[in-house]
Amino acid sequence: MSRRASLLAAGAAVALALGLAPALAGDIPATPEPGTFKIGIEPWLGYGQWHVAAKKGLFAKAGLADAQIVNFTQDKDINAALASGELDGANIATHTAIGMVAAGLPVKIVSLLDFSLTADAVLAGKDVATVADLKGKKVAFEEGTTSDILINYALASAGLTIDDIEKVPMPASDAGSALIAGQVPVAVTYEPYISVAKAQNADIKLLYTAGANPGLISDVFVVREEVLKERPGQVLAMLKAWDAALADYKANTKEDRAIISEAVGATPEDLATAFDGVQYYSAAEAAKAFAGDFKTKTYADVLKAAKQAKLIDADLAPEAIIDPSFVDAASK
Repeated sequence: MSRRASLLAAGAAVALALGLAPALAGDIPATPEPGTFKIGIEPWLGYGQWHVAAKKGLFAKAGLADAQIVNFTQDKDINAALASGELDGANIATHTAIGMVAAGLPVKIVSLLDFSLTADAVLAGKDVATVADLKGKKVAFEEGTTSDILINYALASAGLTIDDIEKVPMPASDAGSALIAGQVPVAVTYEPYISVAKAQNADIKLLYTAGANPGLISDVFVVREEVLKERPGQVLAMLKAWDAALADYKANTKEDRAIISEAVGATPEDLATAFDGVQYYSAAEAAKAFAGDFKTKTYADVLKAAKQAKLIDADLAPEAIIDPSFVDAASK
């Protein structure tokens, strides 16, 4: 099971074939257009409010007659589905969104969903005490994903590079298991796999977390430009449904965490501390971030880390990828 990878070359080719859609013009209608909105999602806590919205009928309350959550277990599949037009929007990592636009895929970031703080981490056993100790060690992680971003950033903090470790490529779901089994001394993964690994081996610890640079590992809601132009009311309604779910989550935390836990294939007990490692964003908070630190600092940090990890090789201004008009409208 994987999460939030960079754009595949094949997806880029499809994107170029689709062509760039015209920019959104005019006001965003308050009433969503008829028809289905399909959103791609993977089993990650940060996307949990969509599950709450589906379970509690909040899409319908926002005026969406048919909002469909399409589940994926591998990044390559969700990226390909978005590139081919099978999806209207998707939940992906910030660096993935940058890579998609750089490759020519006509999508825009319309909202910030979450920051990972301790829910993405470099895990190590008792024989590894510091990031500097990673030199020469085997490290299991999924290349091209948020784990790739995190390990590169962690190594840089200790004056090391990816060439200083022995890479052991594998899905994030397997990395924690490899560490538990003693196959590797270090693994990079995310929740719920972090909690599972720590529960099975008391010697496993968080060596380095995404919270060292908040926003480095973050997730966004992207929508195809064609959909932004033709069905802007649906996009706005999706954000209103997310906001309603987040408000419900804050009021009924235990109940909604159970919904999210089931959706990602775990139990609330397994994720007792995992949720605290994720910071969710409302539309109003996303709008503030887009006008402030996310645009001026976080975006630059993500782009730099992605380039260091050789996931992206082009510079792209935040204005080329972020459309703040929908979170602005949802905040009113």
